[in-house]
Amino acid sequence: MATTSRRLLMLAPLGLAAAGGAGFYAMLRGMGTGSYDPKGVPSVLVGKPAPAFVLPALDEAGVPGLEDAALRDLPAPVLVNFWASWCVPCIVEHPQLMTLAREGVPVFGINYKDKPADAAAFLARRGNPFLRLGRDEPGRVAIDWGVYGVPETYVLDRKGIIRWRWPGPVTPEVLQQDIRPLLRRHA
Repeated sequence: MATTSRRLLMLAPLGLAAAGGAGFYAMLRGMGTGSYDPKGVPSVLVGKPAPAFVLPALDEAGVPGLEDAALRDLPAPVLVNFWASWCVPCIVEHPQLMTLAREGVPVFGINYKDKPADAAAFLARRGNPFLRLGRDEPGRVAIDWGVYGVPETYVLDRKGIIRWRWPGPVTPEVLQQDIRPLLRRHA
C-alpha cells in the first residue's frame, strides 16, 4: 500500500504539468480563433448597480466629491474612471476623457491612492474632465469595484447599472469601438 501511495505522489507533478499544458493549449486556440481576450478580465459588477460608497472631494479640483447616489437616475449614461497622477497609462487616456467631457458626456473620477497635491497638479497641467471627483486614498472603494489597477473605466447606464468595464487606458480606438457605441445604446 505504501508503494502505491509513493507512486501516486511521484505521478502528481506529471498530472499537474499535463493540466497546465492543456490549459495553455486551450488559451492558444482561443487566441487563434479570437474567442480568448487576454485583457478580458471579467467583472462581477457588470449588470449590477455601483457598490455603495461616499468619497470626499479633491478640494483643489473645484468639483464635488462622489458617492453612489450620484450615479443613479441620470439624464444620460456616464463614465466612472479610476486614475492616479503617478499612473503613466492615465496620461495616455487623459485626452480621450477631455474629449468626452467637451462633448458633454458626464465623466466622474475616482482618484486612487494619490496625494491630493499631486492629483491637483496633474489636473492643472492637463485639464479636468471630471464633473465630480472623489478621493479614494486608502483604495477601499476600488476594492469594492473590483479594480485591478489604474486606469480602469466603467460605463453606467442612466439607472446606475454598470454596463461595461475597461481595464487599461482608454485609447482613441477604445473610445470609437467600445465607449461611443455603449453611450449611444444606453442613452
